[in-house]
Amino acid sequence: MERVPADSHGQEPPAPARRIRRPLTRGLAAVTGLLLLCALPAHAAGATPPHDTRPQTARPHTSPPLYVSDYGNNRVVTLPDGGGPSPLPLDGLVRPTGLAFDRTGSLYVSDTGNNRVVRLLPDGGGQSTVPTDGLSRPLGLAVDPVGDLYIADSFNDRVVKVPADGTGQTTVPTTGLLHPWGLALEPDGDLYVSDFVNDRVVKVPADGTGQTTVPTTGLSQPTGLALSTTGDLYVSDSGNNRVVRIAAGTGTQTTVPTTGLSSPLGLAVDHRATLYVADGFNNRVLRVRPDGTQSTLDSTGLNTPTGLALRPRTRTPQAAPAR
Repeated sequence: MERVPADSHGQEPPAPARRIRRPLTRGLAAVTGLLLLCALPAHAAGATPPHDTRPQTARPHTSPPLYVSDYGNNRVVTLPDGGGPSPLPLDGLVRPTGLAFDRTGSLYVSDTGNNRVVRLLPDGGGQSTVPTDGLSRPLGLAVDPVGDLYIADSFNDRVVKVPADGTGQTTVPTTGLLHPWGLALEPDGDLYVSDFVNDRVVKVPADGTGQTTVPTTGLSQPTGLALSTTGDLYVSDSGNNRVVRIAAGTGTQTTVPTTGLSSPLGLAVDHRATLYVADGFNNRVLRVRPDGTQSTLDSTGLNTPTGLALRPRTRTPQAAPAR
């Protein structure tokens, strides 16, 4: 992935980035470079040109496809089990990052370079822009059970909520965020936010009792977040090139067994507790099964995969018994 100097295009780094207290490490420079790249036009800095965005013939697979924001190629793709990337029919994306599904199957995409979020309806229903106000480099997304959308409005150092009922955007009450990145929602509405520059993850309770910091050790520039069905929280510890797991109930932190990560970004966990990792600077997506087995999905042609999402599971209707 390309790096962008601070004075590229005559622009200075965003003000929050200058507040970083430690010297720039390789990991920090890399991920900060990713944020700065969001300001570039779609074909700048030698990025790979977007692939054909027409739907492609589905390939047979045994597991639900994984959705991936292919940041450097300005597209979102699916990775079927046993097949390579297939682009979705989305128009005009520039540096897409965060992904999230709602319960109806609509896919939300942070169109980061265009400072907007777009929605792709299921079954070819078309693309629309979510009504928002003043976004600056939106990154992580999350959708609650009633369809309210949460957006990590990174360069505004805030998280915003766009209610499904159309009542208008509001700002989630948080304190001291600097470049929030990943979002994850508990079933009860508690929101987790990776606070990238502050090297922490915060929790914002749904009941409004106030933000707290999740107890962690040694995080460096956390990015993607994901929750398992049992409530375990996974964090992309991008500056340390690892993924950590915070166990539900006990809060015990462990490192997920992986090898060779370089700036891990987006995460997803399926109902079998299989973890998927967007291994950003290795241009690949990893699958880590509960037994610790690591494999690489067919990531041919990906350029800095950034966001991951799995379509919500739906129950197959049961046939009525014969009378």
